[in-house]
Amino acid sequence: MSLLIGTSSKMNLTSTEAAAYLDVLRPLLADVVDRETFVLLPFTSIWVARDRLAGSRIRWGAQDVHPEDAGAHTGDVSAPMLADLGCAYVEVGHHERRRDHGETDELVAAKVTAVQRSGMTAIVCVGEVERRSFDEIAPELDRQLRLLRGCDPNRLVVAYEPAWAIGVGAVPAAPQWVGQAHAAVRDLLAGSAAQGSSSSRSVAVIYGGSVAPDGAGPLLAEPGVDGLFVGRAALDPRAFAAIVHTPVP
Repeated sequence: MSLLIGTSSKMNLTSTEAAAYLDVLRPLLADVVDRETFVLLPFTSIWVARDRLAGSRIRWGAQDVHPEDAGAHTGDVSAPMLADLGCAYVEVGHHERRRDHGETDELVAAKVTAVQRSGMTAIVCVGEVERRSFDEIAPELDRQLRLLRGCDPNRLVVAYEPAWAIGVGAVPAAPQWVGQAHAAVRDLLAGSAAQGSSSSRSVAVIYGGSVAPDGAGPLLAEPGVDGLFVGRAALDPRAFAAIVHTPVP
């Protein structure tokens, strides 16, 4: 499994700003062949990624999706609409969506099904809200993951993002903690009777939570860390390119 390194710009980058951002980023990543990269932009800027990144190795996607393919859902965006824009990835279940919009584990699972139904890969964000011991966070992680049983493991990425490590002023998780958490996620995936241990190994488990250029190396050195999901640091395309180019010790 090659490394998977990507970013979500959250509610940043207008279509004009996204065009300028991608015009800088694309040549900076032109030499990257040993790992996969992606950029998740706001709905209004996805068409820019399709136009600016066509023919490159950088893939693009969306930050959310509605669980239904069509219907009377004013203001929502469906998976077929995203697939039509060439999206490869769709993020679902981010802590901010769960917190601000009351998204449940059941709704997140329904969104995963919709994404996969349209031939895209779902990036499912999981993680504990408060810093606690592994024995205490395991049930929380299991609750978030158990409804994914039965999903296509070949079109599934799990992003471990502890809420306490996200946002301005947050304390980054130590690499050793991240490695242990990824092992716990992997064990929970393998414990699914529907997936089984062999298929669960095809699920990439990536880390997101205050990832910065100077901290990427130690994170990638941890066994079980299959890549990185970068937040605000990647709003600088040069910083994101530096993270992508981080050698694995």
